[in-house]
Amino acid sequence: MSEIYIDPHLYTTRPEPNGRLPKEMAVYDLLEQLQIPYIRLDHEVTPSIEACHDVDAQLGIEICKNLFLCNSGKNKFYLLMMPGTKQFKTKDLTKQINSSRLSFAPPEFMEKFLNITPGSVSILGLMNDREHQVQLVIDEDIVKQEYIGCHPCINTSSLKLKTSDVLEKLLPAIEHKPILVHL
Repeated sequence: MSEIYIDPHLYTTRPEPNGRLPKEMAVYDLLEQLQIPYIRLDHEVTPSIEACHDVDAQLGIEICKNLFLCNSGKNKFYLLMMPGTKQFKTKDLTKQINSSRLSFAPPEFMEKFLNITPGSVSILGLMNDREHQVQLVIDEDIVKQEYIGCHPCINTSSLKLKTSDVLEKLLPAIEHKPILVHL
Protein backbone atom coordinates (compact mmCIF):
# COMPACT_ATOMS: atom_id res chain seq x y z
CA MET A 1 0.00 0.00 0.00
CA SER A 2 1.31 3.45 -0.84
CA GLU A 3 1.62 6.00 1.92
CA ILE A 4 -0.74 8.94 2.00
CA TYR A 5 0.38 12.54 2.38
CA ILE A 6 -0.34 13.96 5.84
CA ASP A 7 -0.06 17.66 6.65
CA PRO A 8 2.28 17.62 9.67
CA HIS A 9 0.41 20.45 11.44
CA LEU A 10 -2.23 19.80 14.09
CA TYR A 11 -4.99 22.41 13.95
CA THR A 12 -7.48 23.42 16.66
CA THR A 13 -9.55 25.65 14.41
CA ARG A 14 -11.75 25.21 11.37
CA PRO A 15 -10.10 25.23 7.96
CA GLU A 16 -10.67 28.01 5.46
CA PRO A 17 -13.75 27.11 3.39
CA ASN A 18 -11.88 27.34 0.07
CA GLY A 19 -12.09 23.93 -1.56
CA ARG A 20 -13.93 22.40 1.42
CA LEU A 21 -17.33 20.78 1.04
CA PRO A 22 -20.31 22.39 2.80
CA LYS A 23 -20.97 19.16 4.72
CA GLU A 24 -17.47 19.34 6.24
CA MET A 25 -17.88 23.00 7.17
CA ALA A 26 -21.24 22.16 8.78
CA VAL A 27 -19.37 19.80 11.14
CA TYR A 28 -17.13 22.63 12.34
CA ASP A 29 -20.19 24.89 12.74
CA LEU A 30 -21.84 22.28 14.96
CA LEU A 31 -18.73 21.61 17.04
CA GLU A 32 -18.27 25.35 17.63
CA GLN A 33 -21.95 25.80 18.49
CA LEU A 34 -21.69 22.99 21.07
CA GLN A 35 -18.32 24.31 22.31
CA ILE A 36 -16.60 21.01 21.59
CA PRO A 37 -12.85 21.46 21.11
CA TYR A 38 -11.05 19.28 18.60
CA ILE A 39 -7.71 18.66 17.00
CA ARG A 40 -7.79 18.44 13.21
CA LEU A 41 -5.32 16.74 10.91
CA ASP A 42 -5.55 17.16 7.14
CA HIS A 43 -4.37 14.42 4.78
CA GLU A 44 -4.97 12.75 1.45
CA VAL A 45 -7.98 10.47 1.05
CA THR A 46 -8.00 7.58 3.51
CA PRO A 47 -10.10 4.94 1.76
CA SER A 48 -9.83 2.35 4.53
CA ILE A 49 -9.07 1.86 8.22
CA GLU A 50 -5.65 0.52 7.24
CA ALA A 51 -4.80 3.82 5.55
CA CYS A 52 -5.48 5.63 8.84
CA HIS A 53 -2.60 4.15 10.87
CA ASP A 54 -0.21 7.07 10.26
CA VAL A 55 -3.04 9.52 10.95
CA ASP A 56 -3.72 7.68 14.23
CA ALA A 57 -0.09 7.96 15.26
CA GLN A 58 0.05 11.69 14.55
CA LEU A 59 -3.18 12.36 16.49
CA GLY A 60 -2.22 9.98 19.30
CA ILE A 61 -5.44 7.99 18.98
CA GLU A 62 -6.95 4.97 17.33
CA ILE A 63 -9.43 5.94 14.62
CA CYS A 64 -12.69 4.09 15.14
CA LYS A 65 -13.86 1.57 12.62
CA ASN A 66 -17.25 2.87 11.49
CA LEU A 67 -19.51 0.43 9.68
CA PHE A 68 -22.80 1.37 8.05
CA LEU A 69 -25.04 -1.69 8.28
CA CYS A 70 -28.62 -2.72 7.57
CA ASN A 71 -30.88 -5.66 8.29
CA SER A 72 -31.88 -8.12 5.58
CA GLY A 73 -35.07 -6.16 4.82
CA LYS A 74 -33.07 -2.96 4.30
CA ASN A 75 -35.49 -1.13 6.56
CA LYS A 76 -33.33 -0.78 9.70
CA PHE A 77 -29.95 0.92 9.53
CA TYR A 78 -27.08 1.00 12.01
CA LEU A 79 -23.85 2.92 12.40
CA LEU A 80 -21.45 0.70 14.33
CA MET A 81 -18.40 2.23 16.02
CA MET A 82 -15.75 -0.18 17.17
CA PRO A 83 -11.99 -0.21 17.71
CA GLY A 84 -10.13 -0.41 14.42
CA THR A 85 -8.22 -3.45 15.66
CA LYS A 86 -11.30 -5.58 16.39
CA GLN A 87 -12.75 -7.97 13.85
CA PHE A 88 -16.42 -7.58 13.03
CA LYS A 89 -18.59 -10.69 13.23
CA THR A 90 -22.23 -10.10 12.38
CA LYS A 91 -23.52 -12.88 14.63
CA ASP A 92 -21.96 -11.19 17.69
CA LEU A 93 -23.87 -8.01 16.96
CA THR A 94 -27.23 -9.30 15.67
CA LYS A 95 -27.98 -11.07 18.96
CA GLN A 96 -27.20 -7.99 21.04
CA ILE A 97 -29.38 -5.60 19.05
CA ASN A 98 -32.16 -8.11 18.25
CA SER A 99 -31.80 -7.71 14.51
CA SER A 100 -32.17 -10.02 11.59
CA ARG A 101 -29.01 -10.79 9.65
CA LEU A 102 -26.87 -7.70 9.12
CA SER A 103 -24.89 -6.72 6.07
CA PHE A 104 -23.18 -3.61 4.77
CA ALA A 105 -25.81 -1.11 3.70
CA PRO A 106 -25.83 0.09 0.09
CA PRO A 107 -24.01 3.42 -0.38
CA GLU A 108 -27.17 5.21 -1.54
CA PHE A 109 -28.64 4.86 2.00
CA MET A 110 -25.42 6.22 3.52
CA GLU A 111 -25.71 9.28 1.32
CA LYS A 112 -29.46 9.62 1.85
CA PHE A 113 -29.43 9.41 5.66
CA LEU A 114 -25.94 10.63 6.65
CA ASN A 115 -24.83 12.73 3.63
CA ILE A 116 -21.55 10.83 3.50
CA THR A 117 -19.89 8.53 1.01
CA PRO A 118 -18.05 5.22 1.50
CA GLY A 119 -14.70 5.75 3.20
CA SER A 120 -16.02 8.77 5.11
CA VAL A 121 -18.40 7.02 7.51
CA SER A 122 -18.37 8.88 10.81
CA ILE A 123 -20.43 9.46 13.93
CA LEU A 124 -20.55 13.09 12.80
CA GLY A 125 -22.71 12.05 9.84
CA LEU A 126 -25.53 11.48 12.33
CA MET A 127 -25.97 15.27 12.47
CA ASN A 128 -27.59 14.86 9.03
CA ASP A 129 -29.96 12.09 10.17
CA ARG A 130 -32.71 14.41 11.37
CA GLU A 131 -35.42 11.77 10.92
CA HIS A 132 -33.51 9.21 13.01
CA GLN A 133 -33.29 6.50 10.38
CA VAL A 134 -29.93 5.26 11.70
CA GLN A 135 -29.36 3.65 15.10
CA LEU A 136 -25.95 4.32 16.61
CA VAL A 137 -24.28 1.21 18.07
CA ILE A 138 -21.02 1.61 20.00
CA ASP A 139 -18.68 -1.11 21.21
CA GLU A 140 -18.13 -0.58 24.94
CA ASP A 141 -14.35 -0.40 24.40
CA ILE A 142 -14.87 2.88 22.52
CA VAL A 143 -16.57 4.61 25.45
CA LYS A 144 -13.69 3.59 27.72
CA GLN A 145 -11.22 5.57 25.58
CA GLU A 146 -10.44 9.19 26.46
CA TYR A 147 -10.63 10.27 22.81
CA ILE A 148 -12.52 9.32 19.68
CA GLY A 149 -11.03 9.76 16.25
CA CYS A 150 -13.34 10.34 13.31
CA HIS A 151 -13.72 12.08 9.97
CA PRO A 152 -15.68 15.36 9.61
CA CYS A 153 -17.98 13.73 7.00
CA ILE A 154 -15.11 13.64 4.50
CA ASN A 155 -12.04 11.41 4.52
CA THR A 156 -9.43 14.09 3.83
CA SER A 157 -9.34 15.25 7.45
CA SER A 158 -9.49 13.50 10.80
CA LEU A 159 -10.58 14.86 14.16
CA LYS A 160 -9.63 14.01 17.72
CA LEU A 161 -12.57 14.59 20.06
CA LYS A 162 -12.98 13.89 23.77
CA THR A 163 -15.22 10.85 24.16
CA SER A 164 -17.06 12.61 26.99
CA ASP A 165 -17.88 15.54 24.67
CA VAL A 166 -19.25 13.16 22.04
CA LEU A 167 -21.40 11.27 24.56
CA GLU A 168 -22.51 14.22 26.73
CA LYS A 169 -22.76 17.10 24.25
CA LEU A 170 -22.84 15.93 20.62
CA LEU A 171 -25.20 12.96 20.81
CA PRO A 172 -27.83 14.72 22.97
CA ALA A 173 -27.71 17.76 20.65
CA ILE A 174 -28.33 15.64 17.54
CA GLU A 175 -30.80 13.44 19.44
CA HIS A 176 -29.10 10.08 18.89
CA LYS A 177 -28.92 7.68 21.80
CA PRO A 178 -26.41 4.87 21.34
CA ILE A 179 -26.84 1.19 22.06
CA LEU A 180 -23.72 -0.13 23.82
CA VAL A 181 -22.57 -3.61 22.82
CA HIS A 182 -19.66 -5.93 23.55
CA LEU A 183 -17.93 -7.30 20.46
